[in-house]
Amino acid sequence: MKTEFFKNKRKKRIFIWLTSLTAVFVLIIAACGIYVNDYYRADADAINAFTVSASIRQTALTDGTIVFEPENPEAALIFYPGGKVEYTAYIPLMRACAEKNIICFLVEMPFNLAVLDINAADGIRRQYPNIENWYIGGHSLGGSMAASYLESHANEFNGLILLGSYSTADLSSTELKVLSVYGSEDKVMNREKYNANITNLPQNFTETVIDGGCHAYFGVYGKQKGDGTPTVTAKEQILLTAEEIEKFVK
Repeated sequence: MKTEFFKNKRKKRIFIWLTSLTAVFVLIIAACGIYVNDYYRADADAINAFTVSASIRQTALTDGTIVFEPENPEAALIFYPGGKVEYTAYIPLMRACAEKNIICFLVEMPFNLAVLDINAADGIRRQYPNIENWYIGGHSLGGSMAASYLESHANEFNGLILLGSYSTADLSSTELKVLSVYGSEDKVMNREKYNANITNLPQNFTETVIDGGCHAYFGVYGKQKGDGTPTVTAKEQILLTAEEIEKFVK
């Protein structure tokens, strides 16, 4: 009788343990689902309002990367989107850069997080062997992950472009050109971490502050939580950024 009692008790414990484990697993899956689906959506109206000349050809690679190709590109830019931002929100910026004869590659990231595919730039350069000058960059988390990619690919690129971002990777000893652009009203980018990580960049890096610009206005996805109040429009900030990028790469 005692043996049967202990057997039943052990079965009950195993059942409770398995039930609890299953419940925890379901909760984790649900939490992950909520997290990855909580992201900033691109503003379709703002994208459509940002016209582009007929000379810019917009296509897509097999991995979803959108290509913005001018007739005679003088440089190339691979762009990583900001964290939890729909990548199409950066179409206006890519179009503005393409208008300045920069072929742009807007990379789609898994669950809108560049940290999940740091090596997304792999293979793009090989498909365009006639282009000599290559740059990589991104916005916020995307910029940091682009910088991390350069840790092992610095000799393949001319430079790095950071928008509201900073590099945690040490690129200080490389020959890379670096452009850092952020808005004066940016309240999302951690300024203390930005200043602390400046030593990771080559000493001759270029820094540009957009007066009245904010964190979110490098793309068109509305206001970002915790951001400052801009005194320029998203279109103005995008056009100013494209001008800075043009000066930098040329």
